Amino acid sequence: MGDAKWNHLKGIVLVNLATMAWASNMVLGRMLKDSIGPVTLAASRFVVAAFIFAIFLRHQSHENRRVGKDFWLLAGMAATGVVLFSPVLYLGLHFTSAVNGTLINGIGPLLTGAMAAVLLHQPMSRRQVAGAVVGFAGVLYLISGRAASFWQTARFNIGDLIVLLSVSFWGLYSVMGSQVMRRRSAVSTTAFSTLLGLPVLLLLSLWELRSFPVVFDLHMILSILYLGVVPAAGGFYAWNAGVAKLGPSGAMVFYNTLPLYGAILGITLLGEPVGLPHIIGGVLIIGGSSWAAWRPVAR
Repeated sequence: MGDAKWNHLKGIVLVNLATMAWASNMVLGRMLKDSIGPVTLAASRFVVAAFIFAIFLRHQSHENRRVGKDFWLLAGMAATGVVLFSPVLYLGLHFTSAVNGTLINGIGPLLTGAMAAVLLHQPMSRRQVAGAVVGFAGVLYLISGRAASFWQTARFNIGDLIVLLSVSFWGLYSVMGSQVMRRRSAVSTTAFSTLLGLPVLLLLSLWELRSFPVVFDLHMILSILYLGVVPAAGGFYAWNAGVAKLGPSGAMVFYNTLPLYGAILGITLLGEPVGLPHIIGGVLIIGGSSWAAWRPVAR
């Protein structure tokens, strides 16, 4: 196997490790929903991740160890990706299943593309628009549960809508990140956005602890360590390393394995039921997103 093919294969493995790690984050967040508040869980997770990223940051170049003129974009990333995304996601998982949550996340690349088109004037192709329509149809089908009464009463599952909101925050985080990473490394960008958002997240968690106290037993501590090391630090590192080998477009295709891994983990570990809305909605979301992201190989 040539070096190019080997690097391509390693890139595929890395981005799949990242999406698998993020899928486990969804499942574990669902499992801990009655034991720890969403803000406290996110804050605890990012404390671990921030410590790891601080170590990585020490090995970056002098320019990448300074915030510099990117402060406001990094602060925006901190607000959307650190302060808002994870707590809102965990809050949504209080009211919906891990299967629903991961499937809804499958529309993330398309939401990001739409935001990039509006905010950065990067137009979406016809393929991307068509894929977005198909993926959004899958989200609507999944949320409605195919029930005719849903369209008459418009009673959405509040958890599904909250998860969809969290995906929107992730889209904004990604759009701002694409601008910052034109001037600095992915490790530096992720580290500073995490470190800038963590103090706000810790203050919010202190407020939440007044109404949602947590008993930090061994199981809780191990869960937080896992969430901080694997989905937060390890997942981001694997994703960025995969992007370096595949390019952002090549890696983004495999982001849509997140719903697949999440559904498998939710079914096997939590015993969550799977019905026709999950199957049809999941196929539409994953199929539409993958088709939008796929590009023919030039020959």
